[in-house]
This record gives sequence, C-alpha cells and structure tokens, in this order.
Amino acid sequence: MTDTPTPPATAREWHLLSRPVGWPEPENFALVEAEVRAPGEGQVLVRNEYLSVDPYMRGRMSAAKSYVAPYELGKAMQGGAVGEVVASNAEGISVGDHVLHFLGWREYAVVDAKTAVTVDPQAAPLSAYLGVLGMTGLTAYAGLLLTASFKEGDSVFVSGAAGAVGSQVGQIAKLKGASRVIGSAGSDEKVKLLTEEYGFDAAFNYKNGPVSEQLRAAAPDGVDVYFDNVGGDHLEAAIGSLNRDGRIAVCGAISVYNNTEPAPGPRNLARLIQTRGRIEGFLVGDHYDLQPQFVQEVGAWVRSGELKYRETVVEGIENNLEAFLGVLRGDNTGKMIVKL
Repeated sequence: MTDTPTPPATAREWHLLSRPVGWPEPENFALVEAEVRAPGEGQVLVRNEYLSVDPYMRGRMSAAKSYVAPYELGKAMQGGAVGEVVASNAEGISVGDHVLHFLGWREYAVVDAKTAVTVDPQAAPLSAYLGVLGMTGLTAYAGLLLTASFKEGDSVFVSGAAGAVGSQVGQIAKLKGASRVIGSAGSDEKVKLLTEEYGFDAAFNYKNGPVSEQLRAAAPDGVDVYFDNVGGDHLEAAIGSLNRDGRIAVCGAISVYNNTEPAPGPRNLARLIQTRGRIEGFLVGDHYDLQPQFVQEVGAWVRSGELKYRETVVEGIENNLEAFLGVLRGDNTGKMIVKL
C-alpha cells in the first residue's frame, strides 16, 4: 500500500479579511486553523507540497469586476498547488498519486477530482508543474506563439523578463528562431542572468534610465513582437519601437496593480496607424487545449537543458503572504514557490 501519513484534524490556511487599497498589508490577511474534512463523492484530499503565488492574485483581492471571481472575505484564498493525495473518494485517482489543482494558500485541500490533473514526479520536479511546465509556462507559450503570432526571424522584446513567464518567453523565442531577443528587468543581477544564462541577445535595467531610450539602444532595428508583463512606460516604449505589422501581447501590467489612481495610458497609440501594429490581451485559461502540445515540446527542452528555469523557494505556509508580496516587489528570480 502506501506510507501516506494520516491527515491531522486541523490544518492552516490563509484567509482574506479585508480588501487592500493600494499595497496589500498584513492586517488584510489571517492565517487560521481549519478542519480537515474527508473527501465527498468524486473528491480527493490533498496534502499540498508546493504552492504558487502569482501577480494576478492581487486582482482577486479587489472587488472590482474582472476575468476571475474575487476572493471571498473570511474564506480560504485560492491559487495553484501540487501535492499528494492522502484520501480518495474518486475513480481514477488513488492515494499516493500527485495532483495539480487550484486550492492553494492552505496545507490540506479537498479537491473535486474533475478539476485535478495527475502529474508525474518522476518526469519533472513537482514544483515545475507550478512554473515552467505549469500555468506560467503555458502563458508564455500561448502568448508568444498564438497571441503575438511569433514567426521565425522576429525581433522580440520581453518586459519582466527575469520572471517566471518572461524568462520562458525569451527562451522559447530563441529556440524557435528569433533574430534578436531583448529583455528588461529590475536589477543589474537579473540583466546579467538574462544574457548569460537564458541566452537573451540584450537586456537592460529599467531603473537605469528611460525605457524608451534603453530599448532603442538595445533594438536599433526595432521590434516585431512585444510581450508585455509590465504595462506603463514599457508599453509606451514598445509602441515607439514597433516595426511595421508589429504585434503586442498583453499578459500583465504589474507596474499598475497597486495604483489607487488610474495609470496614464500610452501617449503614442497613434503610432499603431503608421506601423499597422496590433495590441491584443489574452488569458491562459483560453488556451488549455494547448497543454498536451506544450508539455511535450517544452518538457523536451527542459529535459535536454535547452530551456533553463529558476525558482525562488520560500519555506513554510506561515511565509505564504510574504512570498506573494515579494512577487509584487520583484524579489523573485523565476517562479516564486512556497514549499510546505
């Protein structure tokens, strides 16, 4: 059978107590003890081993209408998680299996089996299913190849390029024949990582001067594709450097997530007329049909060492909130993971 431990009577989970205004504060949250219940029909009980914290979670803390429902006050928050099944009341998933699901921010989760994805810890480290082979990886893959219609020979600019999504966008572009890949990041150390480890052709620290000037210097022949994780001055700079028929895929806008006033929009949108440029937003949830193709192609690159990835690992459920705030500050290199 299995040496799976018996679940405890209670376990810890993070609740949202109040909706943050501007930067989230510790008093908006509470780490509470909750009953660990047995799985009902069609459910499994999972002992979470790794939790994901991601920038999009900031949006769910607001009551504003968005593409995903806000977190409910006084209830456990949600997010990507991977763990071991310790009790099963569902066909097709056994005790001892490992599953990927979306009931993170807690130590134990009762998960509807139809929403869980079985993963193989022998094929890749479990944490990889939250990052390079998970939602962030698929975001990079779908956004670059579908939304931005990347083609061989394109020059590509990626903002937030040392993050979990951005670092993968740049590497996929290189592996698929980009003529030039440029990245921006928030420290000289991250810039060095982009060029020396991830194979970007050029990179710059956006804190070292105006983005538009640094981008023009790094991409004197302009860019065909901009993958936007940041918004703000990066988006305006990319529009300014966009080539004829250029494409911009809008994945995120972390620079404005904690603003209490609307951020000014790009002042040069009229340039899209001249370039016949296109800006398109996308959500990874629209592209889960790509998952098998994505895992096959990107999994092979990861195994061969052609695609490299970093993780920033924070230990302990008690540090889940600090890990999330770290993502908003840009403390992480690669995917931010909480290990339980």
